[in-house]
Amino acid sequence: MDTVNSELFGRDPKVQKAISIARNVAVTKAPVLIIGEAGTGKRTLGRYIHENSNRAQNPYVIVDCAQDAQDVENAVLGYRDDSGKFHRGALEEANRGTVVFANIDCIDEEFQKKLHKILSELDDYDIDVRLLATTTKNLSKLVGSGRFYRGLFNLVSSNSVVLTPLRERVGDLELIARHFASECVGRDVSFDNGAMDKILSHYWTHNVEELRAVIENCTTEFEGNVLTEQDLEIGEKKTVSMLSEDDNEGIRLMSLKEAEKLLIKKALVHTSENRTQAAKILGVSIRTLRNKINEYRNEGNSFFVNLR
Repeated sequence: MDTVNSELFGRDPKVQKAISIARNVAVTKAPVLIIGEAGTGKRTLGRYIHENSNRAQNPYVIVDCAQDAQDVENAVLGYRDDSGKFHRGALEEANRGTVVFANIDCIDEEFQKKLHKILSELDDYDIDVRLLATTTKNLSKLVGSGRFYRGLFNLVSSNSVVLTPLRERVGDLELIARHFASECVGRDVSFDNGAMDKILSHYWTHNVEELRAVIENCTTEFEGNVLTEQDLEIGEKKTVSMLSEDDNEGIRLMSLKEAEKLLIKKALVHTSENRTQAAKILGVSIRTLRNKINEYRNEGNSFFVNLR
């Protein structure tokens, strides 16, 4: 069994297939598109590919494309600050190494074409980078609807790896939970039946990231060897299907601020916490959405506190 590391640890055949594909393409220069929900370990798999390539000793640079369009362009190409100092972009920093375009589906449509042109001409700038990209979306559908530039899609998707949600591989839950727990406390830890039933019955909207956070929280001051149901604090996270008629009906009975908070939460759940897409759905700027999230986080709202 190839563990890669704790975030992808598991025996599920789909996970092992993803790891096998990653291992095989790692030794090539071919671009790889990694597809999966938030928290499934896309960036971890990206690092695995880099560390098992002949570029492992060279830079590994991540560009988070879920930012304002100008911030993304600056991060990729570099920019000059107010003092006149130039900051190198990711493509230059990652020369001879690997660059990851995380949440590539969030790139502004205008910059998609510009980026495709630049990536196609890197040899002219004496830049050699391995391209990796991650997404929570079906990019081919976005191409079909005209929301993602076909040229860029073709450039980054010559190899694709799909990561399966944690809730679809229940057989791995105990294995991963025990691994996280033992890693946190520095010794072998197990779970009693009540604790494991609680883990197995949870929906795990945020996949291994959520499971890891729960295990880290319950083992902070843990001194035993068997975790019980009382040790585990697993907050209920609503899915899109759960935020339906009752919530919509309740909007009439709550304050405007509470209704706003509910709609923002629903948009974030619907987009797997993709803030750029959520902002588009809500009709606000990414900056406005970011400010609202920070406001709710400061209020101690558990959903926003736990946002990645």
